[in-house]
Amino acid sequence: MYHYDDFDQAFVDARVAQFRDQVDRRLAGDLTEEQFRPHRLMNGLYLQLHAYMLRVAIPYGTLDARQMRKLAEIARVYDRGYGHFTTRQNIQYNWPALKDTPDILAELASVEMHAIQTSGNCIRNVTADHFAGVAHDEIADPRPYAEILRQWSSLHPEFSFLPRKFKIAVNGATHDRAVIQAHDIGLQVVRNEGGEIGFAVYVGGGLGRTPFVGRKVRAFLPERDLLGYVEAILRVYNLEGRRDNKYKARIKILMHEKTLETLKGEIEAEFEARDRALLDLPPEEVARVAAFFAPPALELKKPVSDRVERRRDKDARFASFLAANVTPHKAPGHVVVTVSLKPIGAPPGDCSADQMDAVADLAEDYSHGEIRVSHEQNLILPHVALGDLPAVYDRLASVGLATPNAGQISDIIACPGLDYCALATARSIPVAERIAQKFGDGAKARAIGPLKVKISGCINACGHHHVGHIGILGLERAGEETYQITLGGSGDENAAIGQIVGPGFSYENVVEAVETIVETYMGLRADASETFLDAFRRVGLAPFKEALYERSAGSDI
Repeated sequence: MYHYDDFDQAFVDARVAQFRDQVDRRLAGDLTEEQFRPHRLMNGLYLQLHAYMLRVAIPYGTLDARQMRKLAEIARVYDRGYGHFTTRQNIQYNWPALKDTPDILAELASVEMHAIQTSGNCIRNVTADHFAGVAHDEIADPRPYAEILRQWSSLHPEFSFLPRKFKIAVNGATHDRAVIQAHDIGLQVVRNEGGEIGFAVYVGGGLGRTPFVGRKVRAFLPERDLLGYVEAILRVYNLEGRRDNKYKARIKILMHEKTLETLKGEIEAEFEARDRALLDLPPEEVARVAAFFAPPALELKKPVSDRVERRRDKDARFASFLAANVTPHKAPGHVVVTVSLKPIGAPPGDCSADQMDAVADLAEDYSHGEIRVSHEQNLILPHVALGDLPAVYDRLASVGLATPNAGQISDIIACPGLDYCALATARSIPVAERIAQKFGDGAKARAIGPLKVKISGCINACGHHHVGHIGILGLERAGEETYQITLGGSGDENAAIGQIVGPGFSYENVVEAVETIVETYMGLRADASETFLDAFRRVGLAPFKEALYERSAGSDI
């Protein structure tokens, strides 16, 4: 992983000192909350429903055991003993005291971490595939490119006050695990006919109150042009994006209003007008950054382990974990382990300080010190020897982290909702907990198969409900929580926005509605191998809508 040089460390330390002065002035009353607001937001500090919330950047979702232990220490000393991992591969602390936030940032700086640009109208934390560097279907590791973009964009003077927040994701595999088409800029690593590395470039994706799937503006962008082309996109957006209405300020709205071809033409014109000497990306710089992400020296092993086979045959729970949470590694005899942060009946994405310490220990003992954060709010141990799986599983189980549900119906993405967020209009976490309790992580969930449920507590769509196979949006209507359901969304390479089923469902009945949808799918799928998404694309919305209306007529859904 990337390590700070002297410039990086001085840069982050200076920001900590600057923010400490700003907090001191706020506490002394020299700054009003309105005056303080832009300063705190530039350092990842929000004022939520009950307290401040600090969002810490985990660039492209990669961190090491030392950093995870520091996150645990911060949770234990400055918060309430836990942190919340997010869909942007960050971590949030929900209860820090304002007076402590400069100390927290100083603690983060001591392990090469910060909270810069995790908020505000700037280029946010660049995200990437959580299986980067280990996936079988990888064309190239996307993290070096994400790191180059991070360095280039940090406090960029031209793009620190954009019309609205701006999000970039990079995917390096044939299967999109980074949801690039739901981002302002999505970069898909590709090779041209000559075998050269480049990018397919998508622009104008985004969820929220006006969801759009990103549109392809370049089928092949040479590697050397990465920064120049991204700059061209941002310059066009910065000049033409709306600043009079924050609900229409994202680049997706600009593309919608100007049309794809018009915006693409403006981007290309801006790109051609650049000074090539300033922003061409030298191959030696790519190689320098890529060296930080060289894979560990893995001892090649047999692709089968007798120890694992014996344990699977006698331990049904371990067998379920093996089927759901373990993915083949591109190095023979190794696997990638997904550590689910979705225990049945608990808030999705939360992780206690003790659990963070346990994951750090496991990373050091079994994963070459490396940990990933997925956009699905789980943790990843990317370099586990196959034969070590029983030991890894037992240690995860001892701290409540061995739930065998990765990719299943109880592996739910959910925003904090009305329990924490000042913008929320309905609860998300209790709905997620009730759905997980309804379906569990056992035989019923396994029979259903892969199914992505995503829940947002307001129209801002932090829970990515638009691209859920089943999406749930919480709204307030006449003083009551109402939940709108969408079906058929997807965040992969075949990205799609879910279709609205119909009228909303009450808090009491939304889980019953999800159960009806699942039962309908089980009844109409062609065979046990047909996934929910495949079945929905085959039959459409009508059978699900009919089943919901039928059931609601008899049970007040």
